[in-house]
Amino acid sequence: MKKVNRKRVVLPTDFSSNAWNAIVYALTLFKDVPCDFFLLNAFQVGTSGLSTRMGQANDTRLFHLLKEQSERDLKRTLEQVEDMDLGPEHTFETVSIADNLVNAIGKTVYNKGMDYIIMGTKGATGLKEVFMGSNTYKIIKEIDFCPIIAVPEDFKSDGSIDTILLATGYEHLFESYELRPLLQLAKLFGSKIWITHVGNLEELTPEQQASRNIIKKQLKTVVYDFVSAEKETSINHTIQKMVQGNSNIHMVAMINQDRGFFERLTREPVIQKVSFNSKVPFLVIHLFE
Repeated sequence: MKKVNRKRVVLPTDFSSNAWNAIVYALTLFKDVPCDFFLLNAFQVGTSGLSTRMGQANDTRLFHLLKEQSERDLKRTLEQVEDMDLGPEHTFETVSIADNLVNAIGKTVYNKGMDYIIMGTKGATGLKEVFMGSNTYKIIKEIDFCPIIAVPEDFKSDGSIDTILLATGYEHLFESYELRPLLQLAKLFGSKIWITHVGNLEELTPEQQASRNIIKKQLKTVVYDFVSAEKETSINHTIQKMVQGNSNIHMVAMINQDRGFFERLTREPVIQKVSFNSKVPFLVIHLFE
């Protein structure tokens, strides 16, 4: 493999099997890529609401208990990781932060300059769509300065990404840096990128057509193709059907222009739906606007 810059990847964990699966995915995927991994656990002290000395003492005691538990569990996870990790150029660091998960990840990404957040999703269970405490979608929504790869709980990687399906509404004239996280993955793994627009190409506005032309220029260093998709009952359903119909699609990617672009377009919370239902890892890149 050609020499690549070290990647910095944060791996949030709540010590569930779902979180462990995402860690295994990251280690398998980046096995030949020099990486610094940060195993992150966030814990919260429920404040007693009492400003009395006794209340503060209780909070302090609880804080120390939770901190010790978090660090102990992180140490155990780190041992498991080091037992299975095959990457000779991998380093690991554990990070235990007393805060909610969104803030903990945000601080870590900002302070340590992360390239990717890789975390598990809990898929739809029964009638209720449940995430790792609904956290993955919160992260996708709130942390808009680092690409996120959400890994379905039963997805197993063989360390390759054959094809990445980029679903776009051609809503924006993409700058090269906005597509960089996608291009980096495609180059690292020799992946093809399939660009799909759900809907009728003949109905594209001049602005959308210009966006499509710019994507061609931005992707000229990788193998790409435009694939058409007839809209099913929803955009989410259309994307899932494409993934199910082609076993070479190992990742779905979307670029989130601002909170609500897809919703404005379709009255459908597409990113939320795809993150809940995707059978393959889901890469979300935010636009820095």
